[in-house]
Amino acid sequence: MAVQGLLSNRLRSLLTMLGITIGVAAVIILVAVGHGSQVAVQKQIEGLGTNVVTIMPGFSFGRGSGGFQSSFTQLTLKDVKSLEDKNAAPDIKSVTPVVNGSVTAAFGSASYSPSQFVGTTASYEEARKAPVEAGTFITAQDESQHARVVVLGETVVENLFGNQNPLGQTIKLNGIGFQVIGVLVPKGTNGIQDQDDIAIAPLTTTQDLITGVTGGLGQIIVEATKSSTVNAAAQEATDILTPGHSSDGQANFRVLNQASLLQTSASSNHVFTVLLAAVAAISLLVGGIGVMNIMLVTVTERTREIGIRKALGARRSDILGQFLTEAVLLSIFGGIAGVGAGLIGSRFKIVGVQPAVELYSVLLALGVGVAVGLFFGIYPANRAAVLRPIEALRYE
Repeated sequence: MAVQGLLSNRLRSLLTMLGITIGVAAVIILVAVGHGSQVAVQKQIEGLGTNVVTIMPGFSFGRGSGGFQSSFTQLTLKDVKSLEDKNAAPDIKSVTPVVNGSVTAAFGSASYSPSQFVGTTASYEEARKAPVEAGTFITAQDESQHARVVVLGETVVENLFGNQNPLGQTIKLNGIGFQVIGVLVPKGTNGIQDQDDIAIAPLTTTQDLITGVTGGLGQIIVEATKSSTVNAAAQEATDILTPGHSSDGQANFRVLNQASLLQTSASSNHVFTVLLAAVAAISLLVGGIGVMNIMLVTVTERTREIGIRKALGARRSDILGQFLTEAVLLSIFGGIAGVGAGLIGSRFKIVGVQPAVELYSVLLALGVGVAVGLFFGIYPANRAAVLRPIEALRYE
């Protein structure tokens, strides 16, 4: 009888279901967008290494005899040697010095300036998760021999070589010849810069020919022995460097902990996802109010039918069950349609984010959709059940 009641007003039933459908689909899609954004950010951070601590030079400010004074620190290879002391830093696996420069690369008639030019050591490959797709990465031997070799990112290769094979070719960096020995695995963009727009050369060669040896290091990359010892490695590095790089006891260098960054990002994205889900849940509430509104109209329209059924012996529970079933069926069918729409919608990129559907969001949205129909259907159903037969029969 409940199904027959819904089918007797097909258009009205479909429009009522649409409210629940939109609400359920919105919850699934928006939660998927939030989770997809979190996954993308985590991949970008993990691409830089999750067990990595980056130490960068910086300023410190303090009060001196002449008022406020500032001091700037330079990180040097001496600091790298200090950090490599296993007795002082047992949780540090490797230490990688990095210098940054600016170059213009040329090959034949092509010329291009990479956004990143890095001089470093062989340990950079593992610390920064920068494996080569073809050829080899720079080696300890390349560094000790001050070899004029370079490893290129995909963007640099495309701009200089097009479809040609770059391996073994000689390019000019600021007019100085370097042999291409490797091409990095493509990483894409991290949302701020193109990670493939990079050229990497040995540290010694870079200091000799590009940056000079007096400018200090741009950063020191410290790799922890494992992900669980990142905080310990960061603290050990801080303790080692602070005596030589501080002003009035305040360290004038910065320590960036990738693990903390990943945790902070995950926390922020969780809040973002919850807010999106809360906004979508409002659609479900509106859909539930629509169910209640239509069921109240249905009870009013079918007052004589209710009176006839009660006169023939229908109990209060029979009437209550019939109208409550109608409300729940509207929610169930609307919820199922919403799940389908949500799963289809999540297959497309939204504002540049590829949604990642979470099973719990599907089950939660469907469950809440049905619960909303049940909740908002109770009052109209109960109103129908308490009608007195004689009043219902003489209605209109």
